[in-house]
This record gives sequence, C-alpha cells and structure tokens, in this order.
Amino acid sequence: MPVRCLIVDDEAPAIDLMRRHINQIEDLSIIAECNSAVKAFDLLKKEAVDLIFLDIQMPILTGLDFVRALKDAPKIVLTTAYRDYAVEAYDLDIVDYLLKPISFDRFFKSVERYYQRLGKTTATFTSEPPSENKQHFYVNINKKNHKIIFSDILYIESLKDYVRIHTSRGKHTVKGNIGSILHALPASDFTRIHRSYIVPKQQITAFGASEVELGEIHLPIGPSYKDKLLKELNS
Repeated sequence: MPVRCLIVDDEAPAIDLMRRHINQIEDLSIIAECNSAVKAFDLLKKEAVDLIFLDIQMPILTGLDFVRALKDAPKIVLTTAYRDYAVEAYDLDIVDYLLKPISFDRFFKSVERYYQRLGKTTATFTSEPPSENKQHFYVNINKKNHKIIFSDILYIESLKDYVRIHTSRGKHTVKGNIGSILHALPASDFTRIHRSYIVPKQQITAFGASEVELGEIHLPIGPSYKDKLLKELNS
C-alpha cells in the first residue's frame, strides 16, 4: 500500500518540485495538491492522507495554524523558505522541517524520518559481488526485496548518499553509493562513464568525446573516465 501524500503550497513552482521528488519514490503516491490550507482542510474530511508536505507562509490560514487546527493529524513535513519557525514547528511534533529550495537528497531524508516514525525502513542496497551467471540483484524497499534484472537497467545515477536505478520497468531510489552498485554489476556488461553515472554497454547507441547516447537519453562523460571508456567502446 503506497504512502498517500498531500502537497499544500500556494506557489506552483514549489508544488512542481515536490511532485517531482515524490514521483521518484515508488512507495509514495500523491492523492492531491492544494494551493491553500483551507482547501487542504476540506480535502482531509473526504480523503485519507498519510503524509502532508505543508508550506508555512500561506494566505488566510498559515501552515502552523492549520496543523494546530487538525485533530488526528496525518504526519507532517513542513516546507518553507524561512528558518524563523523551526522551534515553534518542532513543538507541534512534525516529522521534519525542510528549507526551500529543497534538494532531493534532503527530501529523501524526510521520507526516511517518516518511515522511522512508523518503525519501517526506506529503500536500501547492500553491495554483493556478482556471482557467475547471476543476472540480477535485489534492493530492499520497506522490508520487501525487489529484484532488479541487469538487462532491464537503462542507467544508474548517483544522488550523494543515494542511488537512482533507472530501468525499463520504472525507477528505484535506494540508500547507498554508486561505487557499491558498480561492485555488484558484471564488469563485462556495465561501465562507469562519470562520477554520477553507470551505463550498460549494450544500451549505448552513440558516443562522442563528451557524452554517450542511450537512445534518446544523453549522459555526460567525466574527464577522468574518458580514456578508459573510449578504449572499451572502441575495442
């Protein structure tokens, strides 16, 4: 059952960013977006919500006043451009306090805190060298192991303390580092092209001095990986 999320913010760009972040995590689902706390208050009478990403500075009813007015409130992550409300906010037992602009890395930490409140875990990856003829590994998402088949991988992207695995079946964002992911992949089939990217060699449809193409996807080649990559691709 996905976590049912509500975004409440009076600024469209902030809603767009939060929507993109939420959509990167398969276990989260957006049930609604509201541009005021008043509309969110009405929506909660009709819809079940697990987690609210809530702006503080809004007209008519502020985010903090909205939280105070709720009975049996869902879990709350506050989003704001101002540090001034932090102490007051934590007195309301919120999950987290995010300062705008919100990076995906910081957003993901909030999701981790939400799961910790529930006694669950977010997605993790444990490095394990590939055994002979092995064609997959597993990532653990909320205590359930999900199989990632090597041939489904389009590319792998580093996000500081997290890694996003792009596959033909969808995306998985897990806690870990890109080096440990590379360690678990067969070296004959995958190569690192940049400090932030690993690609399957068979997916490369074209390449130049500064980027590779995976069909319509264009990814940069890092200077320190260039010579090794070009040697591999030209061999």
